[in-house]
Amino acid sequence: MKKEFAVIGLGRFGGSICRALAEEGMEVLAIDMDEDRVNEFAMIASHAVVGDTTDENVLKSLGIRNFDHVIVAIGDDIQASILTTLMLKELGVNNITVKAQNDYHEKVLRKIGADHVVHPERDMGRRIAYNISSNNVLDYLELSDEHSIVEIVASEKMDGRTIIDMDVRARYGINIVAIKRGNEIIVSPQANDLIKRGDILIVIGADTDINRFEKKVLQ
Repeated sequence: MKKEFAVIGLGRFGGSICRALAEEGMEVLAIDMDEDRVNEFAMIASHAVVGDTTDENVLKSLGIRNFDHVIVAIGDDIQASILTTLMLKELGVNNITVKAQNDYHEKVLRKIGADHVVHPERDMGRRIAYNISSNNVLDYLELSDEHSIVEIVASEKMDGRTIIDMDVRARYGINIVAIKRGNEIIVSPQANDLIKRGDILIVIGADTDINRFEKKVLQ
């Protein structure tokens, strides 16, 4: 069965989620107070409606509690974001993801029961900063405030060495969970697997340990 999603707020963030879900063949209800935005997504989402989601009756009329996942992507109106999230919880929606404007907004959202809180602008800023600050880092995904998954290009220092030879887990406290070599992907590499210069290593660990590994081994 296809999962059913509702996206509330069709700005850049909500709109991109709506498009991506639709492209994946999911059932998507797109909701916004701006009729022009709703019209824009009328041919993209399964259904697109104009509605004020701070009104409990509107949410009930849409059958919002029957959706598998609701994404609250309301832009600058923090009050509307909070009220909508609160209404969704009270109506029994099981899975709610909300876009936060700042840390205080996030604290309130978590207090009232948001299941997932995202900071797209902040997270993308960190991602870009991480990428451009190192020649070896291709991509960066924050798992928590202190842990990340990073794609790192193997340096000349690592060429021809095995994972056990470098002993990255004991020395740096990180784990190499996969190696990409051209079109080949080695998942859960073994201790005696050779690393070649230019390999892309998928590394998971604490940010401080990843930074230490990068400075010692990659530069």
